Amino acid sequence: MSSVKRKPSWSLGRLAELRRAASFRMALLFMALYGVIAVLLFAFLYVQISGYAIARIDEWLPRGRNAMLRGDIAQMRTRVAEHAQVDPENDRPFALFDRDGQRLAGMFMGPMPAKVQDGRPYTVSVDEPWRQHVRVRSLRAAAYLMPEQQVLVVSQDLAEIDAFNTLLLKALAAAAAVALLMGLAGAVLIGRRSAARLDAITDAIQAIVSGDLSQRLPAARGGDTGDDFDRLVTVVNSMLDDIERLMHEVKGACDNIAHDLRTPLARLLAGLERAQRRAGSFEDYQEAIEAAIGETLSLLTVFNAMLRISEVEDGARRAGFTDIDLALIADDAVEFYAPSADEKGITFDYSRGADLAIPLRGDASLLFEAIGNLIDNAIKFTPDGGSISVKLTRDGDGARLDVQDSGPGIDPLEREAVFLRFHRSESSRHLPGNGLGLSLVAAVARLHGMHVGVVDSARGCHIVLRATAHRQN
Repeated sequence: MSSVKRKPSWSLGRLAELRRAASFRMALLFMALYGVIAVLLFAFLYVQISGYAIARIDEWLPRGRNAMLRGDIAQMRTRVAEHAQVDPENDRPFALFDRDGQRLAGMFMGPMPAKVQDGRPYTVSVDEPWRQHVRVRSLRAAAYLMPEQQVLVVSQDLAEIDAFNTLLLKALAAAAAVALLMGLAGAVLIGRRSAARLDAITDAIQAIVSGDLSQRLPAARGGDTGDDFDRLVTVVNSMLDDIERLMHEVKGACDNIAHDLRTPLARLLAGLERAQRRAGSFEDYQEAIEAAIGETLSLLTVFNAMLRISEVEDGARRAGFTDIDLALIADDAVEFYAPSADEKGITFDYSRGADLAIPLRGDASLLFEAIGNLIDNAIKFTPDGGSISVKLTRDGDGARLDVQDSGPGIDPLEREAVFLRFHRSESSRHLPGNGLGLSLVAAVARLHGMHVGVVDSARGCHIVLRATAHRQN
Protein backbone atom coordinates (compact mmCIF):
# COMPACT_ATOMS: atom_id res chain seq x y z
CA MET A 1 0.00 0.00 0.00
CA SER A 2 1.11 3.53 -0.69
CA SER A 3 2.21 5.76 2.13
CA VAL A 4 1.04 8.93 0.37
CA LYS A 5 -0.78 11.22 2.79
CA ARG A 6 -4.12 12.52 1.63
CA LYS A 7 -4.83 16.20 1.87
CA PRO A 8 -7.17 17.31 4.66
CA SER A 9 -10.83 17.91 3.88
CA TRP A 10 -11.93 21.25 2.56
CA SER A 11 -11.69 24.28 4.85
CA LEU A 12 -12.05 28.02 4.48
CA GLY A 13 -8.31 28.33 4.08
CA ARG A 14 -8.28 25.97 1.12
CA LEU A 15 -11.05 27.94 -0.60
CA ALA A 16 -8.43 30.59 -1.31
CA GLU A 17 -6.77 28.09 -3.64
CA LEU A 18 -9.83 28.15 -5.90
CA ARG A 19 -8.63 31.27 -7.69
CA ARG A 20 -5.94 29.12 -9.29
CA ALA A 21 -8.44 26.50 -10.48
CA ALA A 22 -9.13 26.81 -14.21
CA SER A 23 -12.71 25.61 -13.78
CA PHE A 24 -13.37 28.27 -11.11
CA ARG A 25 -11.94 31.02 -13.33
CA MET A 26 -13.94 29.72 -16.28
CA ALA A 27 -17.10 29.72 -14.17
CA LEU A 28 -16.41 33.34 -13.12
CA LEU A 29 -15.84 34.28 -16.76
CA PHE A 30 -19.17 32.79 -17.78
CA MET A 31 -20.84 34.42 -14.78
CA ALA A 32 -19.49 37.82 -15.88
CA LEU A 33 -20.66 37.17 -19.44
CA TYR A 34 -24.14 36.19 -18.32
CA GLY A 35 -24.10 39.14 -15.90
CA VAL A 36 -23.58 41.54 -18.80
CA ILE A 37 -26.38 39.80 -20.69
CA ALA A 38 -28.64 40.01 -17.62
CA VAL A 39 -27.93 43.75 -17.17
CA LEU A 40 -28.80 44.39 -20.80
CA LEU A 41 -31.95 42.29 -20.44
CA PHE A 42 -32.98 44.07 -17.23
CA ALA A 43 -32.36 47.46 -18.83
CA PHE A 44 -34.47 46.45 -21.82
CA LEU A 45 -37.29 45.24 -19.55
CA TYR A 46 -37.16 48.43 -17.47
CA VAL A 47 -37.28 50.70 -20.51
CA GLN A 48 -40.08 48.70 -22.12
CA ILE A 49 -42.25 48.47 -18.99
CA SER A 50 -41.72 52.11 -18.01
CA GLY A 51 -42.25 53.25 -21.58
CA TYR A 52 -45.46 51.21 -21.80
CA ALA A 53 -46.94 53.00 -18.74
CA ILE A 54 -46.00 56.44 -20.13
CA ALA A 55 -47.51 55.48 -23.50
CA ARG A 56 -50.83 54.62 -21.80
CA ILE A 57 -50.87 58.09 -20.19
CA ASP A 58 -50.03 59.73 -23.52
CA GLU A 59 -52.99 57.90 -25.04
CA TRP A 60 -55.29 59.18 -22.29
CA LEU A 61 -54.31 62.88 -22.56
CA PRO A 62 -56.24 63.53 -25.84
CA ARG A 63 -59.30 61.84 -24.36
CA GLY A 64 -59.11 64.17 -21.35
CA ARG A 65 -58.98 67.16 -23.68
CA ASN A 66 -61.97 65.88 -25.71
CA ALA A 67 -64.04 65.65 -22.53
CA MET A 68 -63.58 69.45 -22.06
CA LEU A 69 -64.30 70.61 -25.60
CA ARG A 70 -68.10 70.62 -25.52
CA GLY A 71 -69.76 74.09 -25.44
CA ASP A 72 -68.26 77.57 -25.38
CA ILE A 73 -65.34 78.86 -23.34
CA ALA A 74 -67.52 79.59 -20.30
CA GLN A 75 -68.80 76.02 -20.23
CA MET A 76 -65.25 74.72 -20.67
CA ARG A 77 -64.14 76.82 -17.72
CA THR A 78 -67.00 75.38 -15.63
CA ARG A 79 -66.12 71.79 -16.58
CA VAL A 80 -62.46 72.35 -15.70
CA ALA A 81 -63.48 73.68 -12.29
CA GLU A 82 -65.90 70.77 -11.75
CA HIS A 83 -63.15 68.30 -12.68
CA ALA A 84 -60.99 69.67 -9.87
CA GLN A 85 -63.81 68.93 -7.42
CA VAL A 86 -64.33 65.33 -8.55
CA ASP A 87 -60.57 64.71 -8.26
CA PRO A 88 -59.82 65.63 -4.63
CA GLU A 89 -56.39 63.98 -4.70
CA ASN A 90 -55.58 66.05 -7.79
CA ASP A 91 -54.15 63.01 -9.56
CA ARG A 92 -55.19 64.42 -12.93
CA PRO A 93 -54.94 68.20 -12.66
CA PHE A 94 -56.40 70.28 -15.50
CA ALA A 95 -56.06 74.03 -16.08
CA LEU A 96 -57.42 76.61 -18.52
CA PHE A 97 -55.17 79.58 -19.32
CA ASP A 98 -56.02 82.76 -21.18
CA ARG A 99 -53.81 84.07 -23.95
CA ASP A 100 -51.71 86.00 -21.41
CA GLY A 101 -50.92 82.89 -19.39
CA GLN A 102 -53.29 83.66 -16.52
CA ARG A 103 -54.96 80.58 -15.11
CA LEU A 104 -58.76 80.83 -15.48
CA ALA A 105 -59.69 77.52 -13.81
CA GLY A 106 -58.28 74.16 -12.69
CA MET A 107 -55.70 72.82 -10.27
CA PHE A 108 -52.70 72.45 -12.58
CA MET A 109 -50.10 74.53 -10.69
CA GLY A 110 -47.45 74.54 -13.35
CA PRO A 111 -46.94 77.42 -15.76
CA MET A 112 -48.48 77.50 -19.18
CA PRO A 113 -45.92 76.30 -21.72
CA ALA A 114 -44.09 79.22 -23.28
CA LYS A 115 -44.48 77.59 -26.68
CA VAL A 116 -47.63 75.55 -27.09
CA GLN A 117 -47.08 72.44 -29.13
CA ASP A 118 -50.59 71.26 -29.69
CA GLY A 119 -50.97 67.84 -28.04
CA ARG A 120 -47.25 67.06 -27.69
CA PRO A 121 -46.85 65.28 -24.28
CA TYR A 122 -44.13 66.51 -21.98
CA THR A 123 -43.03 65.92 -18.38
CA VAL A 124 -42.94 68.79 -15.91
CA SER A 125 -42.19 69.17 -12.19
CA VAL A 126 -44.44 71.53 -10.23
CA ASP A 127 -44.58 72.79 -6.66
CA GLU A 128 -48.06 72.90 -5.21
CA PRO A 129 -49.45 73.52 -1.73
CA TRP A 130 -50.71 70.34 -0.17
CA ARG A 131 -52.06 69.95 3.37
CA GLN A 132 -50.07 72.71 4.99
CA HIS A 133 -46.88 72.02 3.05
CA VAL A 134 -45.57 72.19 -0.49
CA ARG A 135 -45.08 69.03 -2.47
CA VAL A 136 -43.11 68.53 -5.64
CA ARG A 137 -44.96 66.60 -8.26
CA SER A 138 -43.90 65.11 -11.54
CA LEU A 139 -46.66 65.37 -14.13
CA ARG A 140 -47.13 64.13 -17.65
CA ALA A 141 -48.93 66.94 -19.46
CA ALA A 142 -50.09 68.14 -22.86
CA ALA A 143 -51.19 71.66 -23.88
CA TYR A 144 -53.92 72.29 -26.45
CA LEU A 145 -54.75 75.63 -28.14
CA MET A 146 -58.48 76.44 -27.93
CA PRO A 147 -60.53 78.34 -30.60
CA GLU A 148 -60.39 81.68 -28.71
CA GLN A 149 -56.65 81.49 -28.06
CA GLN A 150 -57.09 79.97 -24.61
CA VAL A 151 -54.78 77.05 -23.66
CA LEU A 152 -56.07 73.88 -22.04
CA VAL A 153 -53.49 71.88 -20.10
CA VAL A 154 -54.30 68.22 -19.34
CA SER A 155 -51.96 66.25 -17.05
CA GLN A 156 -51.63 63.13 -14.92
CA ASP A 157 -49.55 62.54 -11.83
CA LEU A 158 -46.56 60.20 -12.35
CA ALA A 159 -46.25 59.24 -8.67
CA GLU A 160 -47.69 55.74 -9.20
CA ILE A 161 -45.49 55.13 -12.21
CA ASP A 162 -42.43 56.42 -10.33
CA ALA A 163 -43.29 54.13 -7.41
CA PHE A 164 -43.72 51.21 -9.81
CA ASN A 165 -40.40 52.00 -11.50
CA THR A 166 -38.69 52.11 -8.11
CA LEU A 167 -40.24 48.76 -7.18
CA LEU A 168 -39.20 47.31 -10.53
CA LEU A 169 -35.63 48.52 -10.06
CA LYS A 170 -35.51 46.99 -6.59
CA ALA A 171 -36.88 43.70 -7.92
CA LEU A 172 -34.36 43.64 -10.73
CA ALA A 173 -31.56 44.56 -8.34
CA ALA A 174 -32.65 41.80 -5.93
CA ALA A 175 -32.79 39.30 -8.79
CA ALA A 176 -29.33 40.40 -9.90
CA ALA A 177 -27.99 40.01 -6.35
CA VAL A 178 -29.51 36.54 -6.02
CA ALA A 179 -28.14 35.56 -9.43
CA LEU A 180 -24.71 36.88 -8.43
CA LEU A 181 -24.72 34.92 -5.16
CA MET A 182 -25.93 31.77 -6.91
CA GLY A 183 -23.30 32.26 -9.62
CA LEU A 184 -20.55 32.65 -7.02
CA ALA A 185 -21.82 29.63 -5.11
CA GLY A 186 -21.94 27.63 -8.35
CA ALA A 187 -18.42 28.73 -9.28
CA VAL A 188 -17.18 27.71 -5.83
CA LEU A 189 -18.91 24.32 -6.07
CA ILE A 190 -17.57 23.71 -9.58
CA GLY A 191 -14.08 24.81 -8.55
CA ARG A 192 -14.21 22.74 -5.38
CA ARG A 193 -15.42 19.66 -7.26
CA SER A 194 -12.73 20.11 -9.88
CA ALA A 195 -10.04 20.67 -7.26
CA ALA A 196 -11.25 17.62 -5.29
CA ARG A 197 -11.04 15.46 -8.40
CA LEU A 198 -7.59 16.82 -9.17
CA ASP A 199 -6.56 16.02 -5.58
CA ALA A 200 -7.80 12.44 -6.01
CA ILE A 201 -6.00 12.13 -9.35
CA THR A 202 -2.84 13.65 -7.83
CA ASP A 203 -2.96 11.19 -4.92
CA ALA A 204 -3.33 8.27 -7.34
CA ILE A 205 -0.43 9.53 -9.47
CA GLN A 206 1.75 9.96 -6.39
CA ALA A 207 0.93 6.39 -5.35
CA ILE A 208 1.84 5.17 -8.84
CA VAL A 209 5.10 7.14 -8.76
CA SER A 210 5.83 5.56 -5.37
CA GLY A 211 5.67 2.14 -7.01
CA ASP A 212 2.06 1.00 -6.64
CA LEU A 213 1.32 0.25 -10.29
CA SER A 214 -2.07 -1.26 -9.41
CA GLN A 215 -3.46 2.22 -8.68
CA ARG A 216 -5.74 3.82 -11.28
CA LEU A 217 -7.02 7.36 -11.68
CA PRO A 218 -10.56 7.72 -10.30
CA ALA A 219 -13.36 8.31 -12.81
CA ALA A 220 -16.51 10.04 -11.54
CA ARG A 221 -18.97 9.13 -14.28
CA GLY A 222 -17.94 5.84 -15.68
CA GLY A 223 -15.12 6.58 -18.10
CA ASP A 224 -15.82 7.53 -21.67
CA THR A 225 -19.54 8.14 -20.98
CA GLY A 226 -18.71 11.00 -18.64
CA ASP A 227 -17.14 14.44 -18.96
CA ASP A 228 -13.75 15.55 -20.29
CA PHE A 229 -12.01 14.51 -17.07
CA ASP A 230 -13.43 10.99 -17.35
CA ARG A 231 -12.41 10.64 -20.98
CA LEU A 232 -8.88 11.74 -20.08
CA VAL A 233 -8.85 9.41 -17.07
CA THR A 234 -9.96 6.52 -19.30
CA VAL A 235 -7.08 7.10 -21.71
CA VAL A 236 -4.54 7.47 -18.89
CA ASN A 237 -5.83 4.33 -17.13
CA SER A 238 -5.53 2.41 -20.38
CA MET A 239 -1.95 3.64 -20.62
CA LEU A 240 -1.33 2.56 -17.01
CA ASP A 241 -2.76 -0.89 -17.80
CA ASP A 242 -0.24 -1.23 -20.61
CA ILE A 243 2.58 0.04 -18.38
CA GLU A 244 1.66 -2.40 -15.61
CA ARG A 245 1.40 -5.24 -18.13
CA LEU A 246 4.77 -4.36 -19.62
CA MET A 247 6.38 -4.08 -16.19
CA HIS A 248 5.02 -7.50 -15.22
CA GLU A 249 6.21 -8.89 -18.54
CA VAL A 250 9.67 -7.43 -18.00
CA LYS A 251 9.81 -8.91 -14.50
CA GLY A 252 8.40 -12.20 -15.74
CA ALA A 253 10.79 -12.18 -18.70
CA CYS A 254 13.76 -11.69 -16.39
CA ASP A 255 12.60 -14.50 -14.11
CA ASN A 256 11.84 -16.82 -17.00
CA ILE A 257 15.09 -16.00 -18.79
CA ALA A 258 16.94 -16.92 -15.60
CA HIS A 259 14.87 -20.10 -15.31
CA ASP A 260 14.63 -21.26 -18.93
CA LEU A 261 18.00 -20.12 -20.30
CA ARG A 262 19.95 -21.38 -17.32
CA THR A 263 19.44 -24.99 -18.41
CA PRO A 264 20.76 -24.66 -22.00
CA LEU A 265 23.62 -22.46 -20.81
CA ALA A 266 24.47 -25.05 -18.15
CA ARG A 267 24.34 -27.81 -20.78
CA LEU A 268 26.57 -25.76 -23.08
CA LEU A 269 29.12 -25.14 -20.32
CA ALA A 270 29.04 -28.75 -19.13
CA GLY A 271 29.56 -30.08 -22.66
CA LEU A 272 32.54 -27.79 -23.26
CA GLU A 273 34.08 -28.69 -19.87
CA ARG A 274 33.50 -32.39 -20.52
CA ALA A 275 35.16 -32.11 -23.94
CA GLN A 276 38.08 -30.28 -22.36
CA ARG A 277 38.58 -33.02 -19.75
CA ARG A 278 37.69 -36.20 -21.63
CA ALA A 279 37.96 -35.67 -25.37
CA GLY A 280 40.84 -37.66 -26.80
CA SER A 281 40.17 -37.62 -30.49
CA PHE A 282 39.15 -35.31 -33.29
CA GLU A 283 35.68 -36.91 -33.41
CA ASP A 284 35.10 -36.21 -29.72
CA TYR A 285 35.95 -32.54 -30.18
CA GLN A 286 33.77 -32.34 -33.30
CA GLU A 287 30.83 -33.87 -31.44
CA ALA A 288 31.27 -31.41 -28.56
CA ILE A 289 31.48 -28.47 -30.96
CA GLU A 290 28.33 -29.55 -32.80
CA ALA A 291 26.46 -29.88 -29.50
CA ALA A 292 27.65 -26.39 -28.47
CA ILE A 293 26.56 -24.96 -31.83
CA GLY A 294 23.11 -26.55 -31.38
CA GLU A 295 22.70 -25.07 -27.91
CA THR A 296 23.92 -21.68 -29.17
CA LEU A 297 21.46 -21.71 -32.08
CA SER A 298 18.66 -22.53 -29.66
CA LEU A 299 19.64 -19.54 -27.52
CA LEU A 300 19.83 -17.30 -30.58
CA THR A 301 16.35 -18.45 -31.61
CA VAL A 302 15.02 -17.34 -28.23
CA PHE A 303 16.68 -13.93 -28.42
CA ASN A 304 15.57 -13.42 -32.02
CA ALA A 305 12.00 -14.17 -30.95
CA MET A 306 12.29 -11.65 -28.12
CA LEU A 307 13.63 -9.02 -30.53
CA ARG A 308 10.80 -9.82 -32.93
CA ILE A 309 8.20 -9.28 -30.21
CA SER A 310 9.86 -6.00 -29.18
CA GLU A 311 9.85 -4.85 -32.80
CA VAL A 312 6.14 -5.62 -33.12
CA GLU A 313 5.24 -3.95 -29.82
CA ASP A 314 7.20 -0.85 -30.82
CA GLY A 315 4.52 -0.13 -33.44
CA ALA A 316 6.98 0.89 -36.16
CA ARG A 317 5.50 -1.76 -38.45
CA ARG A 318 2.28 0.27 -38.73
CA ALA A 319 4.02 2.51 -41.25
CA GLY A 320 4.03 -0.42 -43.68
CA PHE A 321 0.35 -1.34 -43.28
CA THR A 322 -1.49 -2.06 -46.52
CA ASP A 323 -4.96 -3.25 -47.51
CA ILE A 324 -5.07 -7.03 -47.01
CA ASP A 325 -7.60 -9.84 -46.85
CA LEU A 326 -7.50 -11.83 -43.61
CA ALA A 327 -9.30 -14.75 -45.26
CA LEU A 328 -6.52 -15.22 -47.79
CA ILE A 329 -3.85 -15.05 -45.07
CA ALA A 330 -5.72 -17.69 -43.05
CA ASP A 331 -5.89 -19.87 -46.18
CA ASP A 332 -2.11 -19.62 -46.64
CA ALA A 333 -1.40 -20.41 -42.97
CA VAL A 334 -3.67 -23.46 -43.02
CA GLU A 335 -2.11 -24.71 -46.27
CA PHE A 336 1.39 -24.30 -44.79
CA TYR A 337 0.75 -26.14 -41.50
CA ALA A 338 -1.73 -28.81 -42.61
CA PRO A 339 1.04 -31.28 -43.66
CA SER A 340 2.48 -31.18 -40.12
CA ALA A 341 -0.90 -32.28 -38.78
CA ASP A 342 -1.04 -35.10 -41.32
CA GLU A 343 2.36 -36.37 -40.15
CA LYS A 344 0.93 -36.86 -36.63
CA GLY A 345 -2.28 -38.42 -37.93
CA ILE A 346 -4.29 -35.42 -36.70
CA THR A 347 -7.65 -34.70 -38.29
CA PHE A 348 -7.45 -31.12 -39.55
CA ASP A 349 -10.72 -29.34 -40.32
CA TYR A 350 -10.74 -25.85 -41.85
CA SER A 351 -13.93 -24.01 -42.72
CA ARG A 352 -14.85 -20.56 -43.98
CA GLY A 353 -17.41 -19.12 -46.36
CA ALA A 354 -16.55 -19.58 -50.02
CA ASP A 355 -17.00 -15.89 -50.78
CA LEU A 356 -15.89 -14.61 -47.38
CA ALA A 357 -13.53 -11.61 -47.55
CA ILE A 358 -12.19 -9.71 -44.50
CA PRO A 359 -10.56 -6.45 -45.68
CA LEU A 360 -8.11 -5.03 -43.13
CA ARG A 361 -5.26 -2.56 -42.84
CA GLY A 362 -2.27 -4.48 -41.61
CA ASP A 363 0.97 -6.38 -42.14
CA ALA A 364 0.34 -9.63 -44.00
CA SER A 365 3.57 -11.34 -42.88
CA LEU A 366 2.92 -10.62 -39.18
CA LEU A 367 -0.67 -11.84 -39.37
CA PHE A 368 0.49 -14.99 -41.19
CA GLU A 369 3.01 -15.59 -38.42
CA ALA A 370 0.41 -15.02 -35.69
CA ILE A 371 -2.17 -17.37 -37.24
CA GLY A 372 0.58 -19.86 -37.98
CA ASN A 373 1.68 -19.81 -34.31
CA LEU A 374 -1.87 -20.59 -33.18
CA ILE A 375 -2.11 -23.53 -35.59
CA ASP A 376 1.43 -24.73 -34.75
CA ASN A 377 0.65 -24.67 -31.03
CA ALA A 378 -2.51 -26.67 -31.63
CA ILE A 379 -0.55 -29.27 -33.61
CA LYS A 380 2.19 -29.38 -30.95
CA PHE A 381 -0.17 -30.02 -28.02
CA THR A 382 -2.62 -32.31 -29.80
CA PRO A 383 -1.77 -35.99 -29.33
CA ASP A 384 -1.40 -38.31 -32.31
CA GLY A 385 -4.74 -39.19 -33.78
CA GLY A 386 -6.42 -36.10 -32.29
CA SER A 387 -8.28 -33.35 -34.10
CA ILE A 388 -7.89 -29.65 -34.83
CA SER A 389 -10.58 -27.25 -36.03
CA VAL A 390 -9.86 -23.86 -37.62
CA LYS A 391 -12.89 -21.74 -38.43
CA LEU A 392 -13.06 -18.23 -39.93
CA THR A 393 -16.45 -16.49 -39.73
CA ARG A 394 -17.96 -13.04 -40.01
CA ASP A 395 -18.36 -11.32 -36.62
CA GLY A 396 -20.43 -8.15 -37.00
CA ASP A 397 -18.33 -5.74 -39.05
CA GLY A 398 -15.22 -7.83 -38.49
CA ALA A 399 -14.13 -11.45 -38.33
CA ARG A 400 -13.54 -14.22 -35.83
CA LEU A 401 -10.89 -16.91 -36.13
CA ASP A 402 -11.41 -19.96 -33.88
CA VAL A 403 -8.57 -22.47 -33.36
CA GLN A 404 -9.63 -25.48 -31.29
CA ASP A 405 -7.75 -28.70 -30.55
CA SER A 406 -8.26 -31.91 -28.61
CA GLY A 407 -5.13 -31.50 -26.51
CA PRO A 408 -4.81 -31.12 -22.70
CA GLY A 409 -6.12 -27.55 -22.80
CA ILE A 410 -5.12 -24.57 -20.62
CA ASP A 411 -5.98 -24.20 -16.97
CA PRO A 412 -8.44 -21.30 -16.43
CA LEU A 413 -5.99 -19.72 -13.98
CA GLU A 414 -3.32 -19.54 -16.70
CA ARG A 415 -5.43 -18.13 -19.55
CA GLU A 416 -3.96 -14.65 -19.17
CA ALA A 417 -0.46 -15.80 -18.25
CA VAL A 418 0.04 -17.90 -21.41
CA PHE A 419 0.32 -14.67 -23.43
CA LEU A 420 3.24 -13.46 -21.31
CA ARG A 421 6.81 -13.97 -22.46
CA PHE A 422 8.48 -17.26 -21.47
CA HIS A 423 5.42 -18.53 -19.64
CA ARG A 424 5.14 -22.29 -19.93
CA SER A 425 2.87 -24.48 -17.83
CA GLU A 426 4.41 -27.44 -16.06
CA SER A 427 2.55 -29.85 -18.35
CA SER A 428 4.26 -28.41 -21.42
CA ARG A 429 7.86 -28.12 -20.26
CA HIS A 430 8.73 -31.50 -21.74
CA LEU A 431 7.78 -30.24 -25.22
CA PRO A 432 10.10 -28.16 -27.43
CA GLY A 433 9.53 -24.43 -27.34
CA ASN A 434 10.51 -21.25 -25.54
CA GLY A 435 7.16 -19.79 -24.36
CA LEU A 436 7.26 -16.90 -26.83
CA GLY A 437 4.79 -18.03 -29.48
CA LEU A 438 1.59 -16.78 -27.87
CA SER A 439 3.43 -13.62 -26.73
CA LEU A 440 4.12 -12.85 -30.36
CA VAL A 441 0.48 -13.55 -31.26
CA ALA A 442 -0.67 -11.12 -28.54
CA ALA A 443 1.78 -8.45 -29.73
CA VAL A 444 0.62 -8.78 -33.36
CA ALA A 445 -3.03 -8.64 -32.23
CA ARG A 446 -2.42 -5.43 -30.26
CA LEU A 447 -0.57 -3.89 -33.21
CA HIS A 448 -3.60 -4.53 -35.44
CA GLY A 449 -6.24 -3.53 -32.88
CA MET A 450 -7.37 -7.15 -32.49
CA HIS A 451 -8.18 -9.20 -29.42
CA VAL A 452 -6.92 -12.69 -28.70
CA GLY A 453 -7.99 -14.84 -25.78
CA VAL A 454 -8.68 -18.33 -24.50
CA VAL A 455 -12.36 -19.23 -24.17
CA ASP A 456 -14.18 -22.05 -22.41
CA SER A 457 -14.21 -25.33 -24.27
CA ALA A 458 -15.66 -28.76 -23.60
CA ARG A 459 -12.38 -30.32 -24.74
CA GLY A 460 -8.83 -29.22 -25.42
CA CYS A 461 -7.86 -25.59 -25.98
CA HIS A 462 -10.00 -23.02 -27.78
CA ILE A 463 -8.36 -19.71 -28.77
CA VAL A 464 -10.28 -16.91 -30.49
CA LEU A 465 -8.77 -14.05 -32.52
CA ARG A 466 -11.21 -11.22 -33.25
CA ALA A 467 -10.58 -8.55 -35.89
CA THR A 468 -12.45 -5.43 -37.03
CA ALA A 469 -12.96 -5.11 -40.76
CA HIS A 470 -11.60 -2.11 -42.69
CA ARG A 471 -14.03 -0.67 -45.20
CA GLN A 472 -12.19 0.40 -48.27
CA ASN A 473 -13.13 3.60 -50.01
